[in-house]
Amino acid sequence: MNIFYNQNYTIERIEEILESIQECVRRNRYIISRNANRQENDRFLTDYNLTSVKQRSIFMEIKATDFCHSLQNTNVGFEHEVLFVFCPQTRLHNFDGREEQVDIYLKFNILECDEENRMIVISFHKRNKPIAYLFR
Repeated sequence: MNIFYNQNYTIERIEEILESIQECVRRNRYIISRNANRQENDRFLTDYNLTSVKQRSIFMEIKATDFCHSLQNTNVGFEHEVLFVFCPQTRLHNFDGREEQVDIYLKFNILECDEENRMIVISFHKRNKPIAYLFR
């Protein structure tokens, strides 16, 4: 495991973080990064025809046992941010209509704002590297 990955969490703390994530989804206070550096997100959304309804469903079905680790953001100006990685497994239909079991790599940033948190989904794609679940 990467030395920069933090798995020093209790399941109760991850459940709290997950509640913040899902509250952002319920209140529609999130965005999925879809810039030039996040083309993998775009391909995933297209390849599996993930409508906004299906995206929300995936986010709401994440469990604490899907948690892998957190890490500090290394982008200049954002070093104070903590990113949370989850890897849920779900059945999706690909572009050809075939159903597949897919490991989804999700990396979230929760921004604490004055009244309500906001969430940025930095990574939303098929898992493309080994992961280690904390609670499995």
